[in-house]
Amino acid sequence: MPKKVLIVFAHQSSGSFNAAAKNAAVEVLTAQGCTVEVSELYAMSFKATATAEDIKGDVKNAENFCYLEESKLAWEQGKLSDDITKEQTKLTEADLIIFQFPMYWFSVPAILKGWIDRVLTNGFAFSKEKRYSQGIFKDKKAMLSFTTGSLESMFSPTGINGDMNVTLWPLQNGILHYCGFQVLAPQIFWAPSSAAAEDRKSMLDSWRTRLQGLLEEKPLSFIPLDCFDEKAFQLKPDVHEKHSSQEFGLTVGIHLNKPLPPHSQMKAGC
Repeated sequence: MPKKVLIVFAHQSSGSFNAAAKNAAVEVLTAQGCTVEVSELYAMSFKATATAEDIKGDVKNAENFCYLEESKLAWEQGKLSDDITKEQTKLTEADLIIFQFPMYWFSVPAILKGWIDRVLTNGFAFSKEKRYSQGIFKDKKAMLSFTTGSLESMFSPTGINGDMNVTLWPLQNGILHYCGFQVLAPQIFWAPSSAAAEDRKSMLDSWRTRLQGLLEEKPLSFIPLDCFDEKAFQLKPDVHEKHSSQEFGLTVGIHLNKPLPPHSQMKAGC
């Protein structure tokens, strides 16, 4: 069956390197028979703030407004604002979601964080019962594709910015994996703004090559939810014991006070 792809694009300029990366994805995936839809957040003037305005009609508790609870209730009652429901429909229909953006302050631009906050609502994207490996979107794939301002060497374990695997953990584990997505390895374009023209072209050529087999790639590895107890969500003793003699920790976050597993947030199989 033809696959459906959603690209959530967060850059102001159609002449940017990020736009070129987005256009390459649209072109290559469409040529493979995929249906590709793009949410161009800046062009859409997508609202970045999560407020009571996202809910049609009255809220349950205006005096002590809680977005987590109110947005869940609004989703259940069909009272979320139209811009949110449109994006949720796109997401529901997609098999693969690509987030294309420039890295801002070691994270995503505010407009993309707003998309995450407002679209991935409680109930629609996650619940206490459905998260991580048992998450709502466990049959979908998602990935980050982004540019950096810093050189690759600066995001190394000995670089001034620190290990990129650590930087990626909150985004890939705390957002994508939390919602159940199978997380593909990120596509990182290292400092294209300071690269020579031929190097920028080479980056895009490599991206085009990867896109040819992207849908068949294996996802990154995360610890299954059933490896944790159901009360305190601590790693079960037998799992802990099984890995106690290993050289590296299990993941960037669940490291068992051991050295971090190298490249675990950047390459599948690590």
